[in-house]
Amino acid sequence: MTDRSPWWTPHVHADRRPRLLARGRIKAAFRAAFDAQGFVEVETAALQVSPGNEAHLAAFATEMLRIDGERQPLYLHTSPEFACKKLLAAGETRLFTFAPVYRNRERGALHSPEFTMLEWYRTGETYERLMEDSAALLRLAAEVADIGRFRFRGREVDPFAEAERLSVSQAFRRFVGFDILDSVDEAGGTDRDALAEAMRGAGLRATPDDTWADLFSRALVERVEPMIGNGRATILDEYPAAEAALARRSPRDPRVSERFELYACGVELANAFGELTDAAEQRRRLLAEMDEKERVYGERYPLDEDFLEALAVMPQASGIALGFDRLVMLALGASRVDDVIWTPVAEFAP
Repeated sequence: MTDRSPWWTPHVHADRRPRLLARGRIKAAFRAAFDAQGFVEVETAALQVSPGNEAHLAAFATEMLRIDGERQPLYLHTSPEFACKKLLAAGETRLFTFAPVYRNRERGALHSPEFTMLEWYRTGETYERLMEDSAALLRLAAEVADIGRFRFRGREVDPFAEAERLSVSQAFRRFVGFDILDSVDEAGGTDRDALAEAMRGAGLRATPDDTWADLFSRALVERVEPMIGNGRATILDEYPAAEAALARRSPRDPRVSERFELYACGVELANAFGELTDAAEQRRRLLAEMDEKERVYGERYPLDEDFLEALAVMPQASGIALGFDRLVMLALGASRVDDVIWTPVAEFAP
């Protein structure tokens, strides 16, 4: 048992209910905005052959008992991305979904094992268009909530201000003290030792067993993320190619990919890609992600062969995943995502 009263206790629910009703109004406003632009709302199955193939995301595993008695392993998806891209291959051109998604080993103020992901995709349009979409949704959430600023843990953001656009290279030079692209070659390959030396020179820890990705993440979390999304939202753009397994390379600089993340009040809200449509390259990248997962966690997830087959006929597109609960949390002044989820996942004391 915990010391707190359960969320279903009448007096607790009465305190939570105004925010939950506001959540519904924000969702309705978002739906209307997408409808006005000719988007189709879709629903994707949560049970999938593969939950997704990101090295550091943990899934919930289950199985399906078939009518012949055979057991088929399945997973709860960590994102509806693969299913949405299959719909793009099928012929949909603009789609969005409010998808319940599931991620294991995640619980805290900004994380719930089950949460709502708002994803939307545009075929034939650049990922810069998604930056405009994101800014419009920040404004709309603030309008519905009738607030002028987002506030979280002592930070404030004006959701009506133009977002700052900052490349990862610029952010590292400004906040870490070196250019991350100095450790990336023209083919997108990474130089772990060069980055480790730069990290130590900047006063950051670099241990012998750290990979390039470990070092990149440490510098990002410790030096960059605390400095962005303050005063106004930040679009952190042009991630190194090694950190964008599902994104296509930038035509401007082959060392980086068409990926951006949206931050407000220091909180990561969204992750967007100019989508990769080369099925062979996608297979290579997903296998590399699973090799890393096996190295770090001792497990790997299967590839969705159906997804890779669909990718071969998917048109050029851009897509984005936004943590709906996090945005609602900021818009309504809550301190935890659980405060704006109608029925939070049960939490048991050890």
